[in-house]
Amino acid sequence: MNVTRDDRTSRAASYAVATLGLLLLLVALPLYLAGGLIAPVWAVGVLLLTWLSLFVLGIKWFAKHPYRVLLLPFAAAAIWFAVMSAGGAFLGWTA
Repeated sequence: MNVTRDDRTSRAASYAVATLGLLLLLVALPLYLAGGLIAPVWAVGVLLLTWLSLFVLGIKWFAKHPYRVLLLPFAAAAIWFAVMSAGGAFLGWTA
């Protein structure tokens, strides 16, 4: 089977997108770690497990669904924001 230049370029581009998604997910990790300034320890633990689950999902999707990996950092940020907002509004979490 001959692999054309376009196939290699397309594969390289999709891997670059997936790598960018995983790197952006790593950028979101400090948000989750700094959540301990606002949230109790149990909530930070749940958040870290959530982040880890998203990271593992990104690794699983890396080759088969590389463009989906780019959505994961945005999902991670939205989850963190929703949890912190809900905790502040309903559970009285304050800095």
